[in-house]
Amino acid sequence: MDDKGIIELFFARSEEAIAMLSSKYGGMLFKLAMNVLDDRRDAEECVNDAYLGVWNAIPPARPDPLSAFVSRIVRNISVDRFRRNSAAKRKSNYAACLEELENGLCSGKDPGEEMDEAALSGLIDEFLDKQNEGNAALFVRRFWHMESYGELARRSGVKEGAIRTRISRMKAELRAFLTERGVEM
Repeated sequence: MDDKGIIELFFARSEEAIAMLSSKYGGMLFKLAMNVLDDRRDAEECVNDAYLGVWNAIPPARPDPLSAFVSRIVRNISVDRFRRNSAAKRKSNYAACLEELENGLCSGKDPGEEMDEAALSGLIDEFLDKQNEGNAALFVRRFWHMESYGELARRSGVKEGAIRTRISRMKAELRAFLTERGVEM
């Protein structure tokens, strides 16, 4: 079933909407939650919570694309769960990605203090638009989907060291790009 059909099921308040959503995107959503949390039960709970969130959001929302809408809900719920779990000192791929971004981009100042999240997000989108498709996809897979370097290497057929180098160069380019646009790093 296509996304429009799934959305129409939500508007009709049919429970089949969740089954169709799960069938089409469940694997992707679970993987995203696992990349953040690194715990199967927590990831399953987050995905199920996201289905409830989608149920409550549609209607009135008519998301396009549906996959991005649902992914954002799962990611937000998973990040919130990660923060709660952090008190228990759990380590995940998400923590490693955050640490890597902080070390690669920031020099002690929080860029969010200088500008709002939407403006920063817009600048990052602008930066990614200027990258070749392969590099932009790697960056998004690493820092949005929280995929490990090993997973990125397997997916692309490139050695892990080469992936690390490409992402390291992109972080340096992003830092310079943001600095040029007045974001204090």
